Amino acid sequence: MMKTMKHAGKRFILSSFFFIVFLCILASINELRFDSLLEFSKRALSYAPSNSSSGNNLVVKPSSDEIRLLIGILTLPDQYHRRHFLRLIYGTQSPAGVKVDVKFVFCNLTKEDQKVLVALEIMRYDDIMILNCKENMNKGKTYTYFSSLPEMFSTSDGPYPPYHYVLKGDDDAYLRLESLVESLRPLPREDLYYGYVIPCPSMDPFVHYMSGMGYLVSWDIVEWIRDSDIPKIRLEGPEDKIFGDWIREGHRGKNRYNAKWSMYNYPEPPTRCTHELWPDTVAVHLLKTQEKWIKTLQYFNVTQNLKPSKLYHIP
Repeated sequence: MMKTMKHAGKRFILSSFFFIVFLCILASINELRFDSLLEFSKRALSYAPSNSSSGNNLVVKPSSDEIRLLIGILTLPDQYHRRHFLRLIYGTQSPAGVKVDVKFVFCNLTKEDQKVLVALEIMRYDDIMILNCKENMNKGKTYTYFSSLPEMFSTSDGPYPPYHYVLKGDDDAYLRLESLVESLRPLPREDLYYGYVIPCPSMDPFVHYMSGMGYLVSWDIVEWIRDSDIPKIRLEGPEDKIFGDWIREGHRGKNRYNAKWSMYNYPEPPTRCTHELWPDTVAVHLLKTQEKWIKTLQYFNVTQNLKPSKLYHIP
């Protein structure tokens, strides 16, 4: 009787041991299957196809990383009042989850008063870039701007690239930074050419080039402009058209985004390039007068966040 009980006990212990081993093996197999399934699902999501609109040919790859954007507004050294005005416009815009640096860009100083007044601006605002060139509009200033950026912003202790995107803008254009940033979030960060396509009636971003009111490229194209011989031999002519020629001849900008009609010329006088002011706006161009600026700013209600105070009364 005792022998029988001992044999039964041994069989129970062995059975329990093998059962526990079996459960461990089963759990390991399930874990491997789960990991494989998870990895498969991640890959499937990262290569999921996306919809395209407005003739844009893009591989949409959203990223949760902070966007770094440089906006260079090409202007003239003597445009002090215009720069101060634009500082109000852009200094009161604070889009979330993005680093936006707005710089005013012009060529070498030529007057004694500029050397004092521009230096004071730099000391106070630190938002000016002085290029090593003779002031011009269509004789290479845009090339000098883009080709100078890699050296200006190269650093061993900062992120790479220093900016995901670089925009060249005019000082008579109003950029709505939040709308601009939201339009960039789903877009590729390589080989991107973004803007308002010319000719005005066209919606095809590959038909010609992007308007000089404000076009944007990814950092890899900025580095290509610095290194390639194509831009160096074609500097003169309408700067936005010449820039488009570089992109085409260099087979760059495979990812293009036509921001029409979120970008447009001011509605008056009406032309094929104008559009009424509307909420879905990234940029309004040709704000040549104070009246046009004020009407635009009033439409977008830019002072809505003004805090009440006993120090002022604005009806």
